[in-house]
Amino acid sequence: MNRILIAEDEERIASFVEKGLRANAFTTTVAADGDTALGYAVTGCFDLMVLDIGLPGRDGFTVLRELREARVTLPVIVLTARDSVRDTVAGLEGGADDWMTKPFRFEELLARVRLRLRTAARAPEVTVLRSGDLSLDLRTRRARAEDRTVDLTAREFVLLELFLRHPGQVLSREQILSHVWGYDFDPGSNIVDVYVRALRKKLGARRLETVRGMGYRMP
Repeated sequence: MNRILIAEDEERIASFVEKGLRANAFTTTVAADGDTALGYAVTGCFDLMVLDIGLPGRDGFTVLRELREARVTLPVIVLTARDSVRDTVAGLEGGADDWMTKPFRFEELLARVRLRLRTAARAPEVTVLRSGDLSLDLRTRRARAEDRTVDLTAREFVLLELFLRHPGQVLSREQILSHVWGYDFDPGSNIVDVYVRALRKKLGARRLETVRGMGYRMP
């Protein structure tokens, strides 16, 4: 039985959506503000979220952005009164899987929910990245190397994930900076070298190779 999170602060709409989904054999939970919605969404206990943009606390755009920054791939259907092209594009580019405007017909929402669930089922989420005896659990955010657990900082986690998703590929310092720290970080900084050294110390020097004049690679 699929579990749907409904992030909606208008009680009338939340109740309408909840009753319709339950009548079609879905399990539902309602969150009336953005902070609660985000807290539920990151637990991994839901199969899809129906998300309003105009939520109190964190708004829907913020919830969506923080979800995707945390690498949570929960399918999200935005259900909102905002109908401008600008908002729609911002939502879809920000990580929403679908966008519906209010007023809406429940039959259409139900069809979109089923479609997104089928799509997600065909592409199962990768939750553990591996390279030899090194693994990184994307849910618990823990690494294991040679049967020992390795604690990572938030930046170290993102950096290690980047290398594990591009095995054998040389990543330049500029590529690493833009992915891990953002485009506004000083390109002249040695922060990449500092964090690579930290990962080598925690995981073993052989895990990351220096390609002189080019960058770093996970062999």
